[in-house]
Amino acid sequence: MEITKAVIPAAGLGTRFLPATKSTPKEMLPVVDKPAIQYVVEEAAAAGLDDVLFITGRSKRSLEDHFDGVPELEANLEAKGDAGRLAAVRESSALADIHFVRQGEPMGLGHAVLRAKNHVGDHTFAVLLGDDLIDERDPVLPAMIEVARRTGGSVVALLEVDPAQVSLYGCAAVEPAPQVGTVDGVPEGDIVGVKGLVEKPAPEDAPSNLAVIGRYVLNPAVFEVLERTAPGRGGEIQLTDALAELATMPAEQGGGVYGVVFRGRRYDTGDKLDYLKAVVRLASERDDLGPDFRDWLRGYVPTLDA
Repeated sequence: MEITKAVIPAAGLGTRFLPATKSTPKEMLPVVDKPAIQYVVEEAAAAGLDDVLFITGRSKRSLEDHFDGVPELEANLEAKGDAGRLAAVRESSALADIHFVRQGEPMGLGHAVLRAKNHVGDHTFAVLLGDDLIDERDPVLPAMIEVARRTGGSVVALLEVDPAQVSLYGCAAVEPAPQVGTVDGVPEGDIVGVKGLVEKPAPEDAPSNLAVIGRYVLNPAVFEVLERTAPGRGGEIQLTDALAELATMPAEQGGGVYGVVFRGRRYDTGDKLDYLKAVVRLASERDDLGPDFRDWLRGYVPTLDA
């Protein structure tokens, strides 16, 4: 099974970042010197997903512009001999074969994924949420793709969270999955079978503290399920509800859901505080900015308690 297609839902309004997102898509907010969404596309491309479909909405045109060429700017930089900036500008347009389709009215993540049906067809595909950044040093998609290849089912990325925080996530009921075998880079026991999923449960109702984060590899059977999935929590079509049904379906019908527990570095750019943490952490670890930035931080942080 060759898995090369990725879907990136990007139609949200970004209300948590108003007024910055009044005219700028939240996906285009810079994380150091690249928009957050570029990190996501780079992750997809590194995992061999070179056919990327964005699900966008109104006022998201700058996403298309960012992943397009800019002949005038490129010619100007080339004339100046500025090879470094020229390469940086060209990088985003060479990452993958990128397509766009509009969601129209935002009706939930499940509805956004359903908009990809005509593009994806009968291929297994990945879904990457644009405000979840996975550090390139801790990739999770390759392991998820391998599990999907072995099982033919769908795969979600799971993260252990504080039980008090499970109401912020979709939460998984899991069981061991020894039939999958071992996958390079994944500790024993961190590949599990998913028996059920609950969207944003109260802590006392959560089946575990394993939360679904923004990486999925989905069997195309999900489209048929989404088409009959009624609006759920918040009056929206929830991908979690469709996955819960897939988990009960037989493998020959595209059913079965598995999870890969993620234990690496992850940055949530959909929250103001976590966004700021992501910028500081990534900037401080860069070779070009890190040394000077860390020195400044060491001098600045003690002044906060003065």
